[in-house]
Amino acid sequence: MASTQDSQLDEILWKAPLRAQEMGGIQTNTVLPYFSESPYFDATSNNATIMTQATHNPALFYLIQTRQAFEARLRTMQGLEFMVAHDPSDNGTKVEHSGIWVIRRQIRRKRAGTEDEITPISSFYVVGENIYMASSLGSVLGARLLATVTSLNKVIATASALPSFTPALGHTYLPPAPKALNPVTSNEGTPVPGSQDSTAAKPASKQFLDQDLQSAQLLQSSLNLSLRYGHEYMDDNPLVGEPGSFIITKTRDAQQPVSQPKAKPAAVSTRPPTPQIKADVPEPKRKPSMGTERSPTTPGTKEKKARRKSRPATSVTTPK
Repeated sequence: MASTQDSQLDEILWKAPLRAQEMGGIQTNTVLPYFSESPYFDATSNNATIMTQATHNPALFYLIQTRQAFEARLRTMQGLEFMVAHDPSDNGTKVEHSGIWVIRRQIRRKRAGTEDEITPISSFYVVGENIYMASSLGSVLGARLLATVTSLNKVIATASALPSFTPALGHTYLPPAPKALNPVTSNEGTPVPGSQDSTAAKPASKQFLDQDLQSAQLLQSSLNLSLRYGHEYMDDNPLVGEPGSFIITKTRDAQQPVSQPKAKPAAVSTRPPTPQIKADVPEPKRKPSMGTERSPTTPGTKEKKARRKSRPATSVTTPK
């Protein structure tokens, strides 16, 4: 509960202008009584004990008249106390000063023969009529780290949309800006063909979006083809170089002809070979033809039929 209360107190500002006027303004002798009415004050501290005793005991009334007497009595006690750590007026000797007092909440422990052990807990600033509570080191570091992490998240979210990939350029962060083309205009003010089309052209940002969409679709189709036909080769000559400047090289394998597949050896049969009988038969002699060799006929002409020679008729004799 104490840590939760302290974390809430360092976020508020307290002031009481009317009470400050009743005390005659904030000065070195009224800064502690003015602070005792703020929510930062602890009623169980030694300051509250001395003020209660001085109010009901006239012999101790002098303790609340000056700050020196009040703090001198606090140094003789042990426990929780509120002490002025910085006095801009230097105990009322300076007329003109910054008007900023520093009050420290601390615990005093008495030790025999040595100085008291003081453990600071928190600090407060009294600026005019306003009282602030100083933040702890842990809360300051936590706030700074939170601001740093929040800024980094914003930067990462903004930078994540910048990089893009294209097959021609690879990974880029900003697309190249296209060169502006100067439209051709006529000196006489006549409309030039194509000038109206240039005015109705798409904006540059929309063109970049279309190009990025086409590049993404091309990349997806290329990956699909690579996964499907990656084990096949359409060309034996490999490509070397970078994207945009590929060079076709020749290899020894590409220059050598593809060797024919070897034929499988014939199966060896265990059957003995059959004996071969040579029969030399003389070829019959052909009689030479009576007629001469025919001459080849020209195309387009009919071949003439050879006429048969007529034999002379023989007289038939009858027996007498």
